Amino acid sequence: MAINEFYIQQFKQYLLFEKSLSKKTAEAYIHDVCLLCEYIGGQSVLTVTEEDIHKFILCFNERDYAATTQARLISGIRAFFRFLVLENVVDTNPALLVDLPKLGKYLPTVLSIPEIDAIIRAVDLSVPEGHRNKAMIEMLYGCGLRVSELVNLRLSRIHEEEGYIDVVGKGDKERLVPVGHTALKALQQYTEGQRLHLKIKKGCEDIVFLNRRGGQLTREMIFTIVKKLVKAAGINKNVSPHTFRHSFATHLIEGGADLRAVQEMLGHESISTTEIYTHIDREYIREEMALHHPRY
Repeated sequence: MAINEFYIQQFKQYLLFEKSLSKKTAEAYIHDVCLLCEYIGGQSVLTVTEEDIHKFILCFNERDYAATTQARLISGIRAFFRFLVLENVVDTNPALLVDLPKLGKYLPTVLSIPEIDAIIRAVDLSVPEGHRNKAMIEMLYGCGLRVSELVNLRLSRIHEEEGYIDVVGKGDKERLVPVGHTALKALQQYTEGQRLHLKIKKGCEDIVFLNRRGGQLTREMIFTIVKKLVKAAGINKNVSPHTFRHSFATHLIEGGADLRAVQEMLGHESISTTEIYTHIDREYIREEMALHHPRY
């Protein structure tokens, strides 16, 4: 239905230019709304009721879709109708009272400091990309970067003397993150070594981490590199590039860092997102008591 396509496009523009969401996030919201439109067929989205949305979500429930998937769908649809209310297109948000499925408490995988060290030792520095791989791990863990932030890191945004990097995060929001001497040293060994000998592709001159052909590394390539290093280190955990970010935050909290400071470094919009790491810290404390307290 043409009217549905019109409002979906309007919603997309709103997400990108008024809410400043990334293209990837905006597309995820649009995907959720398109699924609803497919479900209602030729019906106009302007006539969708709370009952329609309940039935739509029930379809995913019956297909055994994860609770997190269902919750994301409801959130996306709520955001769409909230936009229509703001634009005075509809009077009420039919998704507002649709209950989100209960989600179990999720605590992310965290690496211990010895495990981080083992992964870094597993890097083969005798191969051309060795120092690059070591620098990537040091930056992921040393600065708590998202993988997208790592692949888009610019040489011009590394302020070595001041000891910080300028990171462009979600929604193109910039933040300053301190960087330690260990990570800076690994970065210097790479940029002043292997990287100098690459034939860099046009447009990638300022990109820090490059592949063998002088092009920008992809997220998938970094996932592959991390998986190989974790295996080489003999670690039997489900580790991704994001695990280093979780470990960065957890080790800071365990060391007594202020929660607000960690929030700033991670680029979290809400402090509640950062508070997950206090739960991890409490679990760590409980495990320590279980191990060492004679009456536990």
